[in-house]
Amino acid sequence: MKNTVLLGALTVAGLAAGTAGAATLDDVKARGTLNCGVSTGLTGFSAPDANGVWQGFDVAVCRAVAAAVLGDPMAVNFVPTTGQTRFTALASGEIDILARNTTWTFSRDVDLKFEFVGVNYYDGQGFMVPKALGVSSAKELDGATVCIQTGTTTELNLADFFRVNNINYEPVPIETNAEAQQQYLAGACDVYTTDASGLASTRASFEAPTDHVILPEIISKEPLGPLVRHGDSEWGDVVRWSFNALVAAEEYGVTSANIEELSASAGDNPELNRLLGAEGELGAMLGLEPDWAKKAIMANGNYGEIFEKTIGEKTPIGLSRGLNAQWTEGGLLYSPPFR
Repeated sequence: MKNTVLLGALTVAGLAAGTAGAATLDDVKARGTLNCGVSTGLTGFSAPDANGVWQGFDVAVCRAVAAAVLGDPMAVNFVPTTGQTRFTALASGEIDILARNTTWTFSRDVDLKFEFVGVNYYDGQGFMVPKALGVSSAKELDGATVCIQTGTTTELNLADFFRVNNINYEPVPIETNAEAQQQYLAGACDVYTTDASGLASTRASFEAPTDHVILPEIISKEPLGPLVRHGDSEWGDVVRWSFNALVAAEEYGVTSANIEELSASAGDNPELNRLLGAEGELGAMLGLEPDWAKKAIMANGNYGEIFEKTIGEKTPIGLSRGLNAQWTEGGLLYSPPFR
């Protein structure tokens, strides 16, 4: 098993090294579309709607980058990936960016040769059980069968939690969230464990979501964010600062409703003027047009707008901002300065 994991890591790292020198920005411009790796379907984060148009919190990152680079938020080819296939897809060059509820870890950064460009959702691993099970704490799950996605950080977190608490479990391996949902509802496992945001998303899609409980324990840190390949810093900068533009826009009060007005009349806030391209040469530094950030923000609104309409408290998923609030509101969200 250890040898298999090692060989898998070496394969991904080798593929990444082989494409490390690629000028992804030039490729995307020449192609006219952005290839973005997403999940196979996670409500609120990345899933096609009734018309087959991809929507969601992670999808919005891809559309912002496409708008910044190509001037068109719809110029995105979405590539569904599983926990097992996502890294190979990125390393091989099949996708330009992976925006798929992926945890930033040391080994993925250093060993697999990927560059996480930021954290778009601060999360942690949790547990969901049927209310009928009568369990109120994860520490009461001794002997439980647990549905868990393979190829994810949740596998090791689960083993660590049960070991530390001296309780036993039986894993039920699954590959996609859809499979997990099917197995869990069919009673093939007592518990489903993944990122807490993913549990909320999955529960929201049930016919009777109130029949299921997300237990209070959060057993890990799961900083989720978009990532690109090592060795192409210019492309990493484009993706990073396109995301930062969404965060900064919320901090400075730039919304989809007022961005045209704010960009038409330069105010006395130099940071805001640079963000919207009214002054400075930030776009040129990235190899983009002066209004690249404006286009990124206009794609779906600022970070707060995206959060509220995809996974926020007024959606079926019902997530509060929590750690994902702006730093000025007690959260961890913070963009470096645009200067």
